[in-house]
Amino acid sequence: MFSIATLWIPFTIVAALGQVARNAMQRSLTGPLGTWGATNIRFLFGFPFSLLFFAVVITATGDRIPWPSAAFWPWLLLGALSQILATGLMLAAMNDRSFVVTTAYLKTEAIQTAIFGFVFLGDHLTTLKVIAILIATIGVVVTALRPGAVRDIASVRPTVLGLVAAAAFAFSAVGFRGAIIVVPDVSFVTAASYTLVWGLFVQTLVLTIYLVVRAPKILRDILGLWKPSMLAGLMGAAASQFWFLAFALTAAANVRTLALVEVLFAQAVAYYSFKQPLSAREVSGIALIVVGVALLVAV
Repeated sequence: MFSIATLWIPFTIVAALGQVARNAMQRSLTGPLGTWGATNIRFLFGFPFSLLFFAVVITATGDRIPWPSAAFWPWLLLGALSQILATGLMLAAMNDRSFVVTTAYLKTEAIQTAIFGFVFLGDHLTTLKVIAILIATIGVVVTALRPGAVRDIASVRPTVLGLVAAAAFAFSAVGFRGAIIVVPDVSFVTAASYTLVWGLFVQTLVLTIYLVVRAPKILRDILGLWKPSMLAGLMGAAASQFWFLAFALTAAANVRTLALVEVLFAQAVAYYSFKQPLSAREVSGIALIVVGVALLVAV
C-alpha cells in the first residue's frame, strides 16, 4: 500500500543521481576556480533555484510562509556551516593523490550520521537498520580500497581529510533534519523547501563574503564562468531539494545509507560507458552494498 512515509526512498535515489551529476560538474571547475570557488558555485548559483522551487511549493500547497523560530537557527547553522566545510574538504580530497582511500573514509558518513542523529535528535534505529548501515558501509570501503592503496592508510592527510569530511557531512545531515522538523504548522514539502532556501542563503552569504575579502579575483572568475556554474547550481539545488524532502520523512541515517547507491551508479557508468571491467573485489563490495541497502529499505 502506498504511504507518504516511504517516499523518502525515491526522494533519496533521485537526490543521489543529481549529486553524481553535480559533483562531476563541480569537480571540473575546481581547476580554474580553486577549492572554495568551486564550493561556492553550488550555493551561489543554487540559491535562486531554491527560491523558484519554494515559490512553486507554496503555490501548490497553499501553506503560509513561516518566520524562522529560535529553535530553527541553531540547527540550520549547524547544517549550513558543516556542509561548507565538508564540501571544501571533499573537493580538496578529489585532488589528493590518495583520493581512493579518502573516499573510503568519506563513506563512513552513514555510520557517523546514525550516531549523531541518535545523540542530538533521538532518531531511533532498530538493530536491523544498524546492521544494514554497517553492511552497506563495509561494502563501500571494500569497493573503494584498491590493491596497493592500503599502504596509504598510514598517511595522516587522507585519513584526517576523509574522517573530518565525513563527520562534517554527518553533522550537516543531522543539522538540516533538525531544522526541517522544527518548522511549525506546514507540510513536510514546505518545511523542506523553506529550510533549503535559508540554508543556501546562509551558505552563499558566508562564502561570498569570504571570497570578497580573501580572493576577489576568484569571485570575478566565478561570474565569468556563469554558464557551467548555472547548470551546476541547478543540479545542486535540485539534489538538495530531494535530500531535504527525504530528511523530512525519516532519520538522516536512513537517507545517508540509501545514498550509498551513488557508488553503484558510478560503477555502472564506469562499466557501461568506459568499458572498465569489475574485479572480484568490486563485485563483492557491490554485493554488500546491495544487501545492506535492501535490508535497510525492507525493515
